[in-house]
Amino acid sequence: MSGSYLLDTNIIIGLFAGQASIINQLRQSDEVFIPSIALGELHYGARKSGRVQQNLERIEEFVADVTVVD
Repeated sequence: MSGSYLLDTNIIIGLFAGQASIINQLRQSDEVFIPSIALGELHYGARKSGRVQQNLERIEEFVADVTVVD
């Protein structure tokens, strides 16, 4: 299935966890968008985690490949 996807925080976390079903769907997509609020939630979670720098870097790498919408 191709098309555009707007991801919420839970889907992004699943993607980071390596959930195959999410990865497979996104590989077939034409465009991927994330809302700015999800980006804020990811940053909040990363700063509360035990691996702050690693998680922030992962978020920045992910954001480089998607479109953030207001």
